[in-house]
Amino acid sequence: VLGLCEVENAQVLNDLNIAYQERDYSIVHYDSPDNRGIDVGMIYNKDAFSVENSNSHEVYITDNNSSKRRNTRDQLVVSGYLDGELMHIIVNHWPSRGADETKRIAAAKVNNSIIDSLRYIYKNPKIITMGDFNDDPFDKSIKKIIGAKKEIKNTGNKDMFNPYEEILVDKGI
Repeated sequence: VLGLCEVENAQVLNDLNIAYQERDYSIVHYDSPDNRGIDVGMIYNKDAFSVENSNSHEVYITDNNSSKRRNTRDQLVVSGYLDGELMHIIVNHWPSRGADETKRIAAAKVNNSIIDSLRYIYKNPKIITMGDFNDDPFDKSIKKIIGAKKEIKNTGNKDMFNPYEEILVDKGI
């Protein structure tokens, strides 16, 4: 399973798929409302992962001091069986660090809402949220909104674990 950001369109994913014809890959892609035509997508090995459901969730962002909506990339949600185990994968590409932090917080709130919905529908779901968050693991969007924990031993059923916080801190990156 490979989540991809900066995807121009489904043809790009199909071209990647063709490049690896010896493998039985397939794609998941939705056009997002991003003004630049930039989407997220997923390529997966059909021998290891079978898609049960997929959808995209819009991230509504408004410009400061106005109600004008700014289009950005959707969040792709794919549920399926990975080696027989039901998994839920969310592929993200949040607004850049050049943008106001509130835009990434808005994206984090959408992500958190998706996670909460999956937890409501499924008992103890296995969720992976991945992609380009354009924030560090200790920034407000990840730490406070998503509630990601640094250490797996401190992670309960309602928490998300972020292995990258420990990597950044321990490696001094």
